[in-house]
Amino acid sequence: MCIFFCSFTLQIFTFKHLQFLSFLLCLQFFVGGNWKCNGTKDSISKLVSDLNSAKLEADVDVVVAPPFVYLDQVKNSLTDRIEISAQNSWIGKGGAFTGEISVEQLKDTGCNWVILGHSERRHVIGEDDQFIGKKAAYALSQGLKVIACIGELLQEREAGKTFDVCFQQMKAFADAVPSWDDVVVAYEPVWAIGTGKVATPQQAQEVHIAVRDWLKKNVSAEVASKTRIIYGGILFLLQFAEW
Repeated sequence: MCIFFCSFTLQIFTFKHLQFLSFLLCLQFFVGGNWKCNGTKDSISKLVSDLNSAKLEADVDVVVAPPFVYLDQVKNSLTDRIEISAQNSWIGKGGAFTGEISVEQLKDTGCNWVILGHSERRHVIGEDDQFIGKKAAYALSQGLKVIACIGELLQEREAGKTFDVCFQQMKAFADAVPSWDDVVVAYEPVWAIGTGKVATPQQAQEVHIAVRDWLKKNVSAEVASKTRIIYGGILFLLQFAEW
């Protein structure tokens, strides 16, 4: 039911440079669960009960993203230790936009975060980079934190365009957002979603390092050093079983 954004801490098993490892350990860890279009009142009650009884480390930010219709249920029953995210939000203030959810409404339900730019929104719904960047800017301006998703299609990876695609998606966020203080970047290769293919630590690590370097060159060294970059999905590690 849950697809977890796995913290950047998963990378540390293969890093060769202790200096970079020390840098990572200075950042607050992050793990989140995107429930997508799954769940019922009963199944979500069971899941929330399990989360409430879980032992959570103090140095980890934990976020869950239920479907819109269950936000109130989860917020009213989940421990305050775990923050609530929406899976999407509208580009501006609410109004005559059938089927959309405004940032103001999300805040009213107690949401702290919103996932924007997820591959399913990009490649199934058809949202483009600039539209997603503007949504992120509006959400941040209204006090929501943003999980900014990036990632390449299989044909793009096979064509050697992984970095080009991710950098283009990052640029759309950078051109729009006023600050990166409340942004977590989630890299999830689209070719590893529901295909049976699993990214290796090396593949995730390469993109994470490249994205951080892109931030340093195109935004600032400070933003590059402070922004958390996580992996979205299942990462193939002997130390971790598939969720």
